[in-house]
Amino acid sequence: MAAKSSASGPVAQNRRARFDYFIDEKIEAGIVLQGTEVKSLRQGQASLSEAWAGPREGALWLNNCYIPEYDNSAAFNNHEARRPRKLLLHKREMQKLIGAANRQGVTIVPMSIYFNERGIAKVLLGLARGKRQVDKRQTTKDRDWQRQKARVMRDRG
Repeated sequence: MAAKSSASGPVAQNRRARFDYFIDEKIEAGIVLQGTEVKSLRQGQASLSEAWAGPREGALWLNNCYIPEYDNSAAFNNHEARRPRKLLLHKREMQKLIGAANRQGVTIVPMSIYFNERGIAKVLLGLARGKRQVDKRQTTKDRDWQRQKARVMRDRG
């Protein structure tokens, strides 16, 4: 029996990205992984909470992304948990992202890691501008209001 595709949802999400940043644009990128990293991702184990993307050596790299070692692998064959991973983009997209990152106030934030319909690991990158404390308070207020509104609508009907 063939393995079921896990294109159902994200493997890892950076939940604070939308709270800490205004996301201007989203871009999907491929990621260069080792075999044990893919197996660990398929188990749903990864963290993007402290991850960031940036240019190095003419390419874009995902730094500080935590993908734990695969348990069922031999110790000598396993990967390093927080190693930098190269991101795969078209040249024009990469130049656009690097140019935007060189501008002041724009950051490349990894928002989620997921498997597409073909079973290939992808990273969703966001071009982001940082929020001030006032903006974060407004985001919290809006989220609470939406929650209260949904609660009232659910109770009434």
